[in-house]
Amino acid sequence: QVQLVESGGGLVQAGGSLRLSCAASGRTFSSYTMGWFRQAPGKEREFIAAISWSGSSTYYADSVKGRFTISRDNAKNTVYLQMNSLQPEDTAVYYCAASRVVLPTTPERYVDWGQGTQVTVSS
Repeated sequence: QVQLVESGGGLVQAGGSLRLSCAASGRTFSSYTMGWFRQAPGKEREFIAAISWSGSSTYYADSVKGRFTISRDNAKNTVYLQMNSLQPEDTAVYYCAASRVVLPTTPERYVDWGQGTQVTVSS
């Protein structure tokens, strides 16, 4: 089990950028696939991106491909989400999560979740 804490959310204008961080506690962080999800009001939780335990493999939702980049630093027990060219439709609470499965895209495949960080993009 890992404990996850997201940070870096905030208010940004359309076209701007934000970098989210997710700090993990626990000695087994480097053995987990890490993912980012988001949830807008009244909508289901949506997969954004995932990264393998080594960082060598990544996978993105079509909605963010080319704009968002997931990365990790196992020495710092941290996973990042660099978000560029943000649009109002990217407004949501963003969550990081940990999984024992290789690059899963569905929430039920993730076993540990952070509390979320709000990202608001104004037009």
